[in-house]
Amino acid sequence: MQFTSEQRLDDGVLEREFILGEIPGILWTPGSASAPSPLILLGPPPLGLRKAYPRLVARARHAAADGFATATIELPGNGDRPRWPAAEQALADLRRAMEAGEPVSGEIIDALVLPLVDKAVPEWQTALDALLELPEIGGRVGYSGGVISIGTRLAVVEPRISAAVLFAGSFVPRAMFEEARRVSIPLHVLLQWDDEGNDRQAALDLFDAFGSKEKTLNANMGGHTGVPQFAGDAAAGFFIRHLR
Repeated sequence: MQFTSEQRLDDGVLEREFILGEIPGILWTPGSASAPSPLILLGPPPLGLRKAYPRLVARARHAAADGFATATIELPGNGDRPRWPAAEQALADLRRAMEAGEPVSGEIIDALVLPLVDKAVPEWQTALDALLELPEIGGRVGYSGGVISIGTRLAVVEPRISAAVLFAGSFVPRAMFEEARRVSIPLHVLLQWDDEGNDRQAALDLFDAFGSKEKTLNANMGGHTGVPQFAGDAAAGFFIRHLR
């Protein structure tokens, strides 16, 4: 991991951009931490880190106020990373179906999501290896947000993740439902009831499939980006309970 830039935000949070192999990322650490901070991995939306930055830094600053470090990495094929023609074709097929008012087929969802999960999850694990070597990081690890199928796979295969907040705002391949049954860590799932790009019933079915003994569904009216502040506060409280 090589840090490429550093700045102190006005609330004292230290923001550092890094490169890990070919993977760009950002690490935020609390400005007043006197001991190593627990870590929350911030799953980005598939927009590229530059476009998603305002959302990510807001979440990072909120977490820092609670004493947590946060980190995010660029998804494969996003931002300045090399183009991924197969993923671009799958996204074009998805947009074509939605614009035509046609049902989005399982084949399109599988082609769009499953290869992304297969590529992104090992990269998250590599990033976690590097982040946990830093002296300012220590304690439990959480995962927050992002593509829900990536969070589901990580919750199954990465034993260092103790709890997860998942955003139900992306298409879910049928294969992920079987993986969801193997999830056992505490979960807090955010669902926007009127999310125009989300299959609400699939999100509810996925929540039902999660095998965790402790799982909470926080559903609110509104579209994809209309998550109310109190829902974010509830997610923050979830991490305070489980990562401290």
